[in-house]
Amino acid sequence: DFGRHTRVGERVFINKDCLFVDLGGVTIDDDVLIGPRVTLISVNHVENPSQRHNLITKSVHIKRHAWLGANVTLLPGVTIGENAIVGAGSVVTKDVPDNTVVVGNPAKTLRMTNV
Repeated sequence: DFGRHTRVGERVFINKDCLFVDLGGVTIDDDVLIGPRVTLISVNHVENPSQRHNLITKSVHIKRHAWLGANVTLLPGVTIGENAIVGAGSVVTKDVPDNTVVVGNPAKTLRMTNV
């Protein structure tokens, strides 16, 4: 959208070619790393075909020291925990706990981080 609903903390690195659909809100805390071609989506549509033009908004939150690899997609309502790592190409459909490494589509826990 227009960035009006995006909040970015300090010392955040956002690589090239990223897309933020922020109507539902996007919050990026301090010291986050975001790889190239990451997509943050905070909007969905109603399933019923007669109402499909209606929007459902749910904010996306990336907590401190998280790292999103290249081409990650976060779906509406997802929170990425502190120090979490999301592997390249992952599609995140559910919250990621603090200090966790997740990978895949849909993203699943691989292990804990070395914190």
